[in-house]
Amino acid sequence: MLSELTIQNFALVARLELELGPGMSAITGETGAGKSILLGALGLTLGDRADLDVIRSGEERADVSATFSLDGQSEAAAWLHEHDFPEADGLCILRRVLSRDGRSRAYINGQSTTLNELRTLGEMLIDIHGQHEHQSLLKTATHQRLLDAFGALEAQSQAVAASAQRLRRLTQEITELRHHQDSAAAEVELLSFQVQEFDAAQLVDNDLPALELEHAQLSNADAARAALQTLVQLCSEADEGNIEHSLRRACALMDALPYATPTLTEAGSMLASALIQVEEAGQTLNKALDRIELNPERLTEVDERLGLLHRLARKHRVEPGDLYQHAQQLRDKLAAISGADGRLAALQAEHDKELRTYHSQAAALSKARATAGKRLSDAVNKRLAQLGMADSRFAVALNSEPEGAPVARGHDHVEFLVSTNAGQPAKPLIKIASGGELSRISLAIQVVTAQTSSIPTLVFDEVDVGIGGGTARIVGELLRELGQRGQVLCVTHQAQVAAQANQHLLVSKSSDGQSTSTRLTALDRQGRLSEISRMLSGDTQSRQALAHAKELLDYATGPAA
Repeated sequence: MLSELTIQNFALVARLELELGPGMSAITGETGAGKSILLGALGLTLGDRADLDVIRSGEERADVSATFSLDGQSEAAAWLHEHDFPEADGLCILRRVLSRDGRSRAYINGQSTTLNELRTLGEMLIDIHGQHEHQSLLKTATHQRLLDAFGALEAQSQAVAASAQRLRRLTQEITELRHHQDSAAAEVELLSFQVQEFDAAQLVDNDLPALELEHAQLSNADAARAALQTLVQLCSEADEGNIEHSLRRACALMDALPYATPTLTEAGSMLASALIQVEEAGQTLNKALDRIELNPERLTEVDERLGLLHRLARKHRVEPGDLYQHAQQLRDKLAAISGADGRLAALQAEHDKELRTYHSQAAALSKARATAGKRLSDAVNKRLAQLGMADSRFAVALNSEPEGAPVARGHDHVEFLVSTNAGQPAKPLIKIASGGELSRISLAIQVVTAQTSSIPTLVFDEVDVGIGGGTARIVGELLRELGQRGQVLCVTHQAQVAAQANQHLLVSKSSDGQSTSTRLTALDRQGRLSEISRMLSGDTQSRQALAHAKELLDYATGPAA
């Protein structure tokens, strides 16, 4: 609900602070007094583009702020939280500052923002009906929202929108995967060739050290065999002078000594131990000599195998010892790309299933919208008859598009149509030429849908254009009824409408000979009698007009205590 509007140096207003309450507030005043200034200032806080001419003459900047109470306005509160705007104790303050240097600044709860964000939030808080760019009823998206709210179809509508969003995501994934497959065809061919090459090589993890050792042994077998044979001879098999024979003779001489000392005993132990070591070394050398194989064929095989590994390593620019891991990486990459076919098939199956769900839900929503549209049309047409538009016909058109790409709104393009004259075909609401007709049509729709509308504040700009008498009284009654469910601001020239208001604001203009100012006054009952009398006859002192004004006020609000 709009609780306060503060205007400074805007058009003819030097400074104005307007406090508003719930229910219906009427704004009246003589032609040219500046009623449009209030709506212009309010529109500025809602993101309207402004000309620098609106800055009051002689001033450097205009400053306008609108304060809204967010009680029960979960949508706007959620938006503020989602976009990280500061809390303001349950309030939402929209502010615009225009400077003569051409700068325009916008704020939400004191934090700088964009005009687009200001408009988005403003559309959740207030709806202006009349000859004004904030006429949400001229947007077909509003038609769908109002119809779905009127028919209690929000849950179905949200389910269809969610399904459409899932379909968009799946379609994007499928498109990207197909594009990747097309671009990866050459890569798959190369990877397949490389993997086949490695498979043919039959790589074994960590086999390079063993192959290199075997190659060293085979290529040096002759030299190793000759060396070992010489060693065996030196240790034990030479006819004389071998190490084992010499050690045995030394041990015998030690045993033959005529006496023993600790030093001699220790030396004898060393010689005995050396003899044992040489005997074991000779046996080991004999075994090693037996294992040496002169195998040119195997040497050729190992040599070729090592050559293959080194060629593969150079070709793939890796170390020979890393070939096995590199080959496994290529296999994994090829498997991932090749597995895209299965992923694509799974995604396509999921997409087809979701598409069936979408069309089923959208068809059910279309049927429910058709039923709700008929009820809404009947209810609005009854209100139009009350508003002096008995020849007008309101209808809800559902233009089905089941074969098109899935969209959040479902199969239907919802649009409100109106025929304002008998016998004429219904046309889109946006093509209604008369602002007064549009305002009354908007009023009829809003009265019908008010119980389900999420917008707390409605502004009607001169909804009484072209009407009078009993119809004007009915307009006032409908606005008052609408104000019982929220907040209604009405700029009016009709006394019958103003009399129905819970709060009456008078716009007046004054001049001191040097400058002109517009001011706003909240009227008490006596002030209302005087203003309504002026609206009836142009004379605030006419006894007949005052009596008629009292009659209107007594009818609307009850006799004064």
